Amino acid sequence: MKIKFDEQQYQLDAIQSITDIFEGQTVKVSNFTVSMGDIVGQEITELGIGNKLELSETEVLENVQRIQIRNHLPKSRNIQDWNFTVEMETGTGKTYVYTRSIFELNKKYGFTKFIIVVPSVAIREGVYKSLQMTEEHFANEYPGQHCHFFKYDSTYLEQVREFATSTDIEVMIINIDAFKKSFDDPEKESKANLIHRERDTMNGKKPIQFIQETNPIVIIDEPQSVDNTEKAKEAIASLNPLCKLRYSATHRETYNLMYKLDPVDAYEKKLVKKIEVLSVNSDDDYNDPYIKLINVSNKNGYKATVEIDEQKRNGTVAKVRKEINPNKKNNLYLISGERDLYRGFILEGIDCTPGSEMIEFANGKVLGLGESIGAMDDDLLKRYQIREAIRTHLDKELKLVNKGIKVLTLFFIDKVENYRLYPKGQSWEKGKYALMFEEEYKNLIESPKYRTLFEEDNYISNHQVEEVHNGYFSQDKNGNYKDSKVAKDGSLRSNKDDESAFELIMKEKERLLSFETPLRFIFSHSALKEGWDNPNVFQICTLVETKDPFTKRQKIGRGLRLAVNQDGQRQYDENINVLTVIANESYQEFAESLQQEMEEETGVKFGYLEEQSFSTITQTNEETGEAKAIGYDYSAKIFAFLVKENFITKKGKVETKLKEAIAEEAFEVPEEMQAIKQDIEQVIKRSIKKLPVFNKKDEVRIHLNKEVFLSEEFNQLWDQIKYKTTYSVDLDSETLKSRSIEAIQKLDEFQARKIRRENAILKVDQSGVTGEGKTFRTFEANEEKRRLPDILRYLQEQTNLKRRTLVDILIRSKRLEDFEKNPQAFMESVMKIINREKKKLIIDGIKYERIGDHAYYQQSLFEHQELVGYMKANAVEVSKDKSVYNYIRYDSNVERTFAEKLNSDEDVKLFVKLPASFVIDTPLGNYNPDWAVLVDKDGVETLFFVVETKGSTDQEDLRFTENGKIVCGRKHFSALQNEVEYKLTNSYEKFKEQI
Repeated sequence: MKIKFDEQQYQLDAIQSITDIFEGQTVKVSNFTVSMGDIVGQEITELGIGNKLELSETEVLENVQRIQIRNHLPKSRNIQDWNFTVEMETGTGKTYVYTRSIFELNKKYGFTKFIIVVPSVAIREGVYKSLQMTEEHFANEYPGQHCHFFKYDSTYLEQVREFATSTDIEVMIINIDAFKKSFDDPEKESKANLIHRERDTMNGKKPIQFIQETNPIVIIDEPQSVDNTEKAKEAIASLNPLCKLRYSATHRETYNLMYKLDPVDAYEKKLVKKIEVLSVNSDDDYNDPYIKLINVSNKNGYKATVEIDEQKRNGTVAKVRKEINPNKKNNLYLISGERDLYRGFILEGIDCTPGSEMIEFANGKVLGLGESIGAMDDDLLKRYQIREAIRTHLDKELKLVNKGIKVLTLFFIDKVENYRLYPKGQSWEKGKYALMFEEEYKNLIESPKYRTLFEEDNYISNHQVEEVHNGYFSQDKNGNYKDSKVAKDGSLRSNKDDESAFELIMKEKERLLSFETPLRFIFSHSALKEGWDNPNVFQICTLVETKDPFTKRQKIGRGLRLAVNQDGQRQYDENINVLTVIANESYQEFAESLQQEMEEETGVKFGYLEEQSFSTITQTNEETGEAKAIGYDYSAKIFAFLVKENFITKKGKVETKLKEAIAEEAFEVPEEMQAIKQDIEQVIKRSIKKLPVFNKKDEVRIHLNKEVFLSEEFNQLWDQIKYKTTYSVDLDSETLKSRSIEAIQKLDEFQARKIRRENAILKVDQSGVTGEGKTFRTFEANEEKRRLPDILRYLQEQTNLKRRTLVDILIRSKRLEDFEKNPQAFMESVMKIINREKKKLIIDGIKYERIGDHAYYQQSLFEHQELVGYMKANAVEVSKDKSVYNYIRYDSNVERTFAEKLNSDEDVKLFVKLPASFVIDTPLGNYNPDWAVLVDKDGVETLFFVVETKGSTDQEDLRFTENGKIVCGRKHFSALQNEVEYKLTNSYEKFKEQI
């Protein structure tokens, strides 16, 4: 199989946010001489090819600020050492985005030299594999643009010369440790990386000098782990980069933030899997003394923190954490509320020695850090976790095997030896987790429930239990597996089994995804905690003895990517894309700590607003009819109003007063903000949302109600809405031309290239010659006439309009002088205007026509749905005689309220949430309406409706694409020429008023 790649709009937006940094740059390269060595007394040279930037720092900063305004991000005040940041949630295609950016930067500006810097060998392998997987895709997308990519190898340094002299796109992948050690001291040169040492084969030059001449664009993958030290920053600077593009989900420093797709956006837009938590922990029975040592300290006296069961005054018992010491607070009987179980537990000693932390009681009991007394046996809990992970895996296989989707499960373990033992001089043996897995797996697959998965002709027939699981662990320089406590003498090397696991898991992602490969359960210690993921990881289970070494984000990040089937096609069905985390803590604890990590790592603050939070709200200009974002300044004005009214703190924390006002529909804004009140409310509601993490224990299966499905009422309703249509567009070219001309004439004046003039006083001393700047200014250059690009060809390709129409628009706009000043910027601005006006006219002039009696959606759409919902989160139960499903799954509070009122209204005889596969074709993409409703009016007349529920029904409040789809939906149902009516509403009360 080969994974197929389809472009997503958010990815194109991220790419454009980088390419537009260099808007105004013409296709340019720099040439330099590369020495090939001395042959028969004559030096042979070759031409080197490098990147060349002709824009000034001022021009680039202006571009950066325009992009940031467009993306509603804080504006940069300076170029910040040519660092540009893209923040994208794990699993949304970060590597695809920066790889495609390479092709776009080459296509638009001629840049050819790129270096991808990664933090580790594992991530280097992952990036190299991604480039291999996308090679054919990009060859089709960018014909004629040949890209050569390679992993830097210090044993083959001649590849650096080839990198410098090639005319193709050259991409070098290198891990930071390969060039971080650089020494100017000749006596220490032997300790420097080879890339920094002079070589005879390179005519006495250092390999890095060839790289420096190319002025490469450096792409930093996971910068929080790459240039997180001064030494690493120096190493990056030593590459002499034209600029540095930084990509991660968890930046520590966000220089020049150009694009942001945070976790909440990714989850809400369904770009990643949903997360559900299956909690596996012991019930508290309070029948044995429970003590767990949390930590010890010798600062300001010896003390320890323990977790115990405390009896409250009302007689109930609960777990609490208490600080104890050997002097006063030392008797757990008294501290626990005089529970008899704790008699004799008097603290006598504390050991704070690192690695040997412990406490000792008078009755001889000793507890090490993280250990407990009275808790369920830890190995028993791990066995339950393993069992539930296998069970969840097999349940998922039952659901997905017929869809051609292979299921994978990932286990994170605390110690390598718990899965795999390496006795000295022998091949590896199974550790306790491997033995537990095989025992539980064998027991579960014998269940009748899973028999169909193991029938003779099925895809996992005859696979031995040993073949379905394997491990991949990091190795040290001696070949020992990290964290393993055996074979410390360095004699152990990886065997063939370990090498094959590495090849399969790290390098052959597509083979791992094939049904032909039996491996389904992967065990790892830390090697897979970042830089690796797989689209078909559906379960993640962490097996730890003490403190969990992995963050929640690291764990879930391995399985967030949307699944693929055996044809390599990405699956967008949200019922398929669910990641189950098997946790040894409660659902609430997991969700809270995950949310806290996201706040700390991404800057997303749940329950907070910022000055720019409202900048994405659009208003329509009454004169031009153009919808435009209100921008940063107006957003700051709204923020100030909320602070003044004590709705939020000065730091942006949403107060209870505002939450109550929103909930009670009592929120008011000043008169000048009335037009966008609904939008302001939506932004506030979004800010007080929590990350959608679902509790698997609240899971409900949404089943078809066959009695309603086969009823006469449902047949009547379906007959009204099921027919398909086709659309045609009557595009008025004169209107398109006049609107485009009017908008082009309103463009701001374009600036010609700037010349920098700077006065400086030269200072000469022992350190060399330096300059101290005194004055600085820029002015437009009076350049000789240069060859202008073919604007008509460019606009034809980008707008699909006739040459004659484009000539008319350009001449009548009377702005061609601006084309001469800044050709690239002018062409792009004109293209955007024409395409925007064309889209508007397409929606205005669209006509729908019913295809005929034989083109319609089958009722089987409902039968093929396999839905899952979560009570209290996204599902509401409905009456068994009113809908085709036993539960309605909703996407918003507006939908939930609408469903509840439909269910309780006696006039409503039947209603359905239309399946995602019920779509209307529009020029703006597929449109899926929300509801179909059958109403009896006064018990006399039967009415049929298709309803779209939105937070606002004002067209100005709805985004262009959203509003355009609604217009198309209305025209589609009108074309059916039957009794169905299309309604747009933001409340049930408004819907009832309309009928």
